Amino acid sequence: MPDLFSWPDEAFRSFFYHTLLDWSAQNPRPMPWKGEKDPYKIWLSEIILQQTRVEQGLPYYQKFIRHYPTVLHLANAPEDQLLKDWEGLGYYSRARNLHAAARYIAHHLDGGFPQTYEAIRQLKGVGPYTAAAIASFGYGLPHAVLDGNVYRVLSRIFGIDTPINTPQAQRQFTELAQYLLHPDKPAAHNQALMDFGAIYCTPAQPQCHTCPFQDHCQARLQNKVLLLPVKQKAPERKKRTFHYLVVHHGGQVYVRKRTGKDIWKGLWEFPCTENPISEVLLSDTKAKLSGPFRQLLTHQEITAYFYEMEFQEALPATLTACGLLNDCRAMPFEALKKNIAFPKVIDCFFQSKALTLN
Repeated sequence: MPDLFSWPDEAFRSFFYHTLLDWSAQNPRPMPWKGEKDPYKIWLSEIILQQTRVEQGLPYYQKFIRHYPTVLHLANAPEDQLLKDWEGLGYYSRARNLHAAARYIAHHLDGGFPQTYEAIRQLKGVGPYTAAAIASFGYGLPHAVLDGNVYRVLSRIFGIDTPINTPQAQRQFTELAQYLLHPDKPAAHNQALMDFGAIYCTPAQPQCHTCPFQDHCQARLQNKVLLLPVKQKAPERKKRTFHYLVVHHGGQVYVRKRTGKDIWKGLWEFPCTENPISEVLLSDTKAKLSGPFRQLLTHQEITAYFYEMEFQEALPATLTACGLLNDCRAMPFEALKKNIAFPKVIDCFFQSKALTLN
């Protein structure tokens, strides 16, 4: 490991994990999945909580356990239903990867959840952190977890200023976290370290004055607590504009399913183009404009406009000729929100129109 801080000796290692477990015993943090040994449920909770606050993820976890009590139930679920249950969590690739991994377990592992870190890592959508969490919490295996809370705690205590969103930092922190791991209680150690970062060594208001590591914390000693951890500035988001045609025809609405490798794969939307709608089409269809609505993704900023139009008889030639309806299907309007999942930006449009879709 690069010499960015004093490498902890065995005495400090022992002090670290004993102090951490003592703190955890005095500061319980109840959560429904805490102490869970079923690797399937641990996997569900970890995937749901990626990029998601506990308060937001908890009802989704409870819903998924009800709807899909075993990995076989999840594997056999229709994708549209799974995405509908996921609606509102965002980062829908997590749900698709969850589904693909469940099918892999069902079809290639005879329904049995993998039992080693290496085998767990083979599941689609499972990275080093999630595999370590499942391995340690589900099977008691000695693998250190490394989430945002752990990065923050270790960077402060050891004064590490390597940007945490770089491959170099991942190697450094992984090696350090693994070295510090309690040899006999990896699950308790991992949970305690994550809890310590979540409720004590927080980003903006850490409780340094009562911290059990305060005499050893390099960030506190060097007055750098709020400067660590360091994170490289994210690249500027790509800006895209979507123009949606909300075509009501004979009590039904045209929608299509997003496919390919673009954002929101598997979700539904209205006919859409990223090119401006022609004035002729807007005039012929007497479209009513709503928008703009915006949604921020990790690497993209989406601005959406909605052009509502309603027809009882045949559709105008200019509308059918534009080609936007070619890959669409007509669905009853009242079934839209009940049966299929939409991107958040379309939900914002629904809410703005005060539509009641039961």
